[in-house]
Amino acid sequence: MFGLGIWELVIILVLIMIIFGVGKLPEVGTGLGKGIRNFKRAFHEENEKLTDGKQSPPPTQNDQKP
Repeated sequence: MFGLGIWELVIILVLIMIIFGVGKLPEVGTGLGKGIRNFKRAFHEENEKLTDGKQSPPPTQNDQKP
C-alpha cells in the first residue's frame, strides 16, 4: 500500500493521534470524508457536462479565424 510497511503506518497513526487527539479524530475523519465526497461529486458533474456536450471544449489554434 503506497510502499509503506506496517510500522510506518503505525508511526503515522500515532503522530496523528498526538497532533489531533483521540477526541478530535472523528471530526477530522468526517471533514476529510465530506471533502473527498464533494470533490468526487464536482468531478463527476464536470465530466458529465463535457461528455454530454453541454459544455464545448475550448477552441484550438486551428479553430480560430485569422
